[in-house]
Amino acid sequence: MSSPSQRTAGRALVSSLVAHGVERVFCVPGESYLEVLDALKDVEDQIELIVTKHEGAAANMAEADGKLTGKPGICMVTRGPGATHASIGLHIAQQDSTPMILFVGQIARHDRGRDAFQEVDYQQFFGSIAKLVIEINEADRVPELLARAFNVAVSGRPGPVVVSLPEDMLTEVIATPDCAPMTLQLPELAASTRDQIGDALSAAERPLLIVGGSNWSAAACADLRAFASSWNLPVASAFRRQDLLDNEDPQYVGHMSLGMSPALRALVQESDLILAIGTRLGDVPTDGFTLLELPTPAQKLIHLHASADELGRVYRPDIAAPVTAEAALRALTALPAPGTPVWAQRTAKAREAFVTFTSRRQTEVRPNGVDLAKVILHLNDALPDDTIMTNGAGNYAVWLHRYYRYRQPRTELATTCGAMGYGLPAAVAAALRYKGQRQVVCVAGDGCFMMYPQEIATAIEFGASLIILVVNNGMYGTIRMHQERDYPGRVSGTRIHGSDYVALARSLGAHGERVENEADFPAALQRARDAGGVALIELVTDPAQITPDKRIPV
Repeated sequence: MSSPSQRTAGRALVSSLVAHGVERVFCVPGESYLEVLDALKDVEDQIELIVTKHEGAAANMAEADGKLTGKPGICMVTRGPGATHASIGLHIAQQDSTPMILFVGQIARHDRGRDAFQEVDYQQFFGSIAKLVIEINEADRVPELLARAFNVAVSGRPGPVVVSLPEDMLTEVIATPDCAPMTLQLPELAASTRDQIGDALSAAERPLLIVGGSNWSAAACADLRAFASSWNLPVASAFRRQDLLDNEDPQYVGHMSLGMSPALRALVQESDLILAIGTRLGDVPTDGFTLLELPTPAQKLIHLHASADELGRVYRPDIAAPVTAEAALRALTALPAPGTPVWAQRTAKAREAFVTFTSRRQTEVRPNGVDLAKVILHLNDALPDDTIMTNGAGNYAVWLHRYYRYRQPRTELATTCGAMGYGLPAAVAAALRYKGQRQVVCVAGDGCFMMYPQEIATAIEFGASLIILVVNNGMYGTIRMHQERDYPGRVSGTRIHGSDYVALARSLGAHGERVENEADFPAALQRARDAGGVALIELVTDPAQITPDKRIPV
């Protein structure tokens, strides 16, 4: 700890951020935390303050930054409306297991309980979607409670923490020193458990390895590749965790997601052993908890997850251990490889099915406008392996997740909670994190893009370079698909007025152009890359082509 000195609580907070290695804060300013903003001015050479145009975008950016770094992404908003706007990013962090801290300015302490201007009880409001909600009412506890917030955000199953800051507390003078960051000593996988897993694998005839979850280190991904290769195990990724294993590896067999391939579905159901590492085995990978029997799967289940609370939460495992993916795979790579396993041909067939499913599909009707499958397949060929791809929610993402092959860790930024609007703010955060180093591409539907289009201005203001692909089919595609299924021919509330997205992008200072045929896309993509800064390409697609394999009447 540093030596005590007189300073305001707001300055102690900022000093604690510096001590915990914070490099960037995303915010919309508010009068409720002016003391913190003033303190940030003194450390602008250490902490970059990114002022967004909407609190929801600021929270999304902080969440994306947490995904990329494994450290808490930091967001600051003002009381009441600012906090409620930011709640979407908090929910994403909770569902996606992303470390994040949301700082919220709060009304003065003496006004609490009077329904004062913009008063909100943040414990009640955020309690179900945050790991911890703290209101700091005693100024001298700022360093202590900041240290606790950082520890909780990254421990066990990572997630979001909310810290409420009464404005009058922030200006009180304190002498409490900063708390140094704590290094967590994480448990290793016990040798006896490792050997049990080895024995179970050796006895299996149809094993499947399922990986997922957040905060995988580069070492964990490298060990996953080595372990899967040495045992020749088929590896499936959980929903929107496709970047954990190079999709070009012969052991990678697909993505347990919305739009899961029939071959992968059958592979899961026909397995006699499932080794699940890092994933919670949530509802999307298990198709609404129907792919595996409840509560005890027919397959032998080995479940390894950082949080003991997730083990047996839904599915009863035969072997379970609360351990990180990194520690689990470090131990599993020490198991002696089995030579040519009995399931070698099964792995090869599963890989062949994946390659077929993710190659150019044949349809009876050639879609009007841009063939999105061909666009995504071109991205595979044209973009560097370390390109960061971002997206929000919508049927357009089915094309991205089916046809794009992720080749390096931490190159997929997408929400498992299905929040629209995430792609553009996430792309801004990624472009700032790897400024001038990595290509960043956001794929967004027209509805998804229009949630936060103004953040193009934020990207330009702070020097972020990224490409936005707006998939324009003139409707909320996912909802229209379900509407057509349940209320055929009765279109209500799902059309999107055809805005001029190119003009919007240009008005904010970005490069923009419109593509109506996929044959024109490669040249447009190259122009966007050459333009630098922010570039937007509008892709006009066929509204009838609702998924790669399904058409609806329009």
